[in-house]
Amino acid sequence: MPIASPEAYAEMLDRAKAGRFAYPAINVTSSQTLNAALKGFADAESDGIIQVSTGGAEYLSGPSVKDMVTGSVAFAAYAHEVAKNYPVNIALHTDHCPKDKLDKFVRPLMGISQERVKRGEEPLFQSHMWDGSAVPVAENLEIAEQLLGEAAKGKIVLEIEVGVVGGEEDGVENAINEKLYTTVEDGLAMVEALGLGEKGRYMAALTFGNVHGVYKPGNVKLRPQVLHDIQVAVGAKYGKEKPLSLVFHGGSGSLLSEIREALDYGVVKMNIDTDTQYCFTRPVADHMFRNYDGVLKVDGEVGNKKMYDPRVWGKAAEAGMAARIVEACEALRSTGTKMK
Repeated sequence: MPIASPEAYAEMLDRAKAGRFAYPAINVTSSQTLNAALKGFADAESDGIIQVSTGGAEYLSGPSVKDMVTGSVAFAAYAHEVAKNYPVNIALHTDHCPKDKLDKFVRPLMGISQERVKRGEEPLFQSHMWDGSAVPVAENLEIAEQLLGEAAKGKIVLEIEVGVVGGEEDGVENAINEKLYTTVEDGLAMVEALGLGEKGRYMAALTFGNVHGVYKPGNVKLRPQVLHDIQVAVGAKYGKEKPLSLVFHGGSGSLLSEIREALDYGVVKMNIDTDTQYCFTRPVADHMFRNYDGVLKVDGEVGNKKMYDPRVWGKAAEAGMAARIVEACEALRSTGTKMK
């Protein structure tokens, strides 16, 4: 199937919330990790979301170029072509974008999609994230409202973050403290500024103890009840049941029970990066250790081309990552839910 149209993406998100499941949103940094993500979703018979961060976009442009827009456009062009060969719907997304990178990342990409839509084409990306967690809530929502208007012109879904995710990702680091929990007041302020769809469609990453990085299960203190309380408060004010489409960031180390509880409260997208990075790299390390005398020219020998050919260990890496995505789909209840 081709990359999801705006209408298909909207249907994906609606189905997820109604069915109490979520799509894994897989960060990729190369054609190999993109192919692994596509295979994982196809194996799980799940639609999905594939995304690039600011660092991932820079890397995709070439280590000596480091241009986020170039990397993002190249990634999207490749994805639009290869995704046609997989029987699932895939949405393309850009991950965390702080204030100082909006003009070098999200705004130019929105402009590209707006021009495409004017020509009668589909947007390049289906959604973009504005990460305003480092600025005051009022400023966060003011910028979000501006971006939502621009996103609507390009038939794009906006993702925002209200609250703070702890830990570190792509050089953005936040302390692990009480700021990790979005308040009901913040949730109500968000809806007052952005509406409930009439100004454009958006998803909200409300924080409930989320932490980026590597943690053992049980070490992250999540309070999914925060999501429930905000949904109830907003729903009561506007006369809608579970009105918000929510996003789960920093899920590594979360208990399955916590993940499933968050799904029940309206989470439709869960970011996964740390775990898939490991599952891509682990088979490579195994290959190198097992075949060190083939991948290296030891003691004056010539090595074994069949062992150091990047395709050999690359296939193992892709298979490892794809298997982890199948596992993620199962945890998020998206297995077997692909749209026809």
